[in-house]
Amino acid sequence: MPNSSIRNVSPAELKTILHDGAEIALFDVREAGQFGESHLLFATPLPYSRLELDIFQLLPRKNARLVLCDDGASGIAMVAAAKLMHLGYTDVAVLAGGTRAWKAAGYGLFRGVNVPSKTLGELVEHACHTPRITAQELARMQAAGEDFVVVDGRPFAEYNKMNIPGGICCPNAELPYRIATIVPNPATKIVVNCAGRTRSIIGAQTLINFGVANPVVALENGTQGWYLADFKLEKQATRRYPAAIDAATLPSSRQSAEKLMQRFGVREVTAKEVTTWLRDKTRTTYLCDVRTPEEFAQDAIPGTVHAPGGQLIQATDQWVAARHARVVLIDNDGVRAPVVASWLAQLGYDVSVLADGVRSGLRLPATPMIAPAELPKISATALKQALESKRATAFDLNYSMSYRRAHVPATRWSHRTKIVADVRKVTGPLVLIADDVGVAQLAAGELRDAGKIDVKLLDGGVTAWSKAGFKTEASPEKPADEECIDHLFFVHDRHAGNRAAMLQYLAWETGLLAQLDAQERAEFHVKTL
Repeated sequence: MPNSSIRNVSPAELKTILHDGAEIALFDVREAGQFGESHLLFATPLPYSRLELDIFQLLPRKNARLVLCDDGASGIAMVAAAKLMHLGYTDVAVLAGGTRAWKAAGYGLFRGVNVPSKTLGELVEHACHTPRITAQELARMQAAGEDFVVVDGRPFAEYNKMNIPGGICCPNAELPYRIATIVPNPATKIVVNCAGRTRSIIGAQTLINFGVANPVVALENGTQGWYLADFKLEKQATRRYPAAIDAATLPSSRQSAEKLMQRFGVREVTAKEVTTWLRDKTRTTYLCDVRTPEEFAQDAIPGTVHAPGGQLIQATDQWVAARHARVVLIDNDGVRAPVVASWLAQLGYDVSVLADGVRSGLRLPATPMIAPAELPKISATALKQALESKRATAFDLNYSMSYRRAHVPATRWSHRTKIVADVRKVTGPLVLIADDVGVAQLAAGELRDAGKIDVKLLDGGVTAWSKAGFKTEASPEKPADEECIDHLFFVHDRHAGNRAAMLQYLAWETGLLAQLDAQERAEFHVKTL
């Protein structure tokens, strides 16, 4: 039944709320594929299948203003709203009619993921005229043996899958910090690439804004542009940024970082100020360590969140859900946090840099987490026996594409939003299979609420099944495409060499600016040189 304490807001009311300058978190609680096909510009994806797992990091302040959204037909937003109120969130509303009503009211919807961050890249190229070269021009430079270096602005895992031949992995936030070590000759041209457009543009413009002496260009359309021009990509490359920098370059880099902060209105804050902010019940404060994973693991301030700087710019909504909240960035060098902050400021965030970073003495209060109820486990051998004797029914809750590639035979694919309907006619014990135990625990909670008590978890998941010597099976067309609500085909298929998907993706990126209305465009604050 609907919760009478949950407010409905109309599309017109939400449009006003999104641009009133006060703190607001807008969550779309549909699954990733549904979100990616059509959503509001400033909506943060929070799939219902992961609701309780992700909400506390995305919105740590429980009295923050938040609005939930779905397609207007499923009712999942209202269900999610009731669960968030049960968790202690007090200012919860639902967009009446969801995305359908939003569109009917004449407001725009967007495809894709991390759309505000992608839009920033297009705005930057348009405003700053970031220099670029085509794949054909880069190939000519390679053939001519010209003096240049290709740096790949993506995380290592993405780079390792496929990259421009000869390219070196150096995520965007690391570029100003490490570029003098990678490219000691100021006459060497620097070519920045990513898979598509955004990180190529932002990476190149970062170096330009930072004042490097080298000529800098972005590779137009990144690895996709290279592939579409019929050039071969390199795979499984391991070249990456140096672990240590030339210490002699640090003083001048810090001076350049200070100039960036002044230019983009970024303030340095002390540990004492941050401690005061964290006690403020009227504003949310996010604390993000922007260094590499290795550095974060070594000496992070307990309670802070690891958000690698390049990805924090590229996919801000993975870490920060509340617009107009405070964001404090942390490093150990006085270079990377200011660089990332300069871009978050242009994205419209109230961003600061923690003075002295990890050495600031900042200490955070412990945050209690609510863990879902534990599930009893079943071994792979016991599950095999139970399935063969038909004494149990098993459901796979993993990513739909993972299920297609390999799953335990005689299991069905499901997810939290449909698991109760899937088991309605099932009698006897149930077994859930999931790489993420939390996802299984949440689905099991739905089953308990529906009266299904005898539920176990396959210990170790599909990996344990295979390690036990049991065969998995593939089903390339099951679940059917329309059932794969957790997968956005046009974004992901481009990485598998699908030319049509690549062209569609690049057209989507370049078309983002034309979709913005005046209020949406005003939320960005791009500055030129």
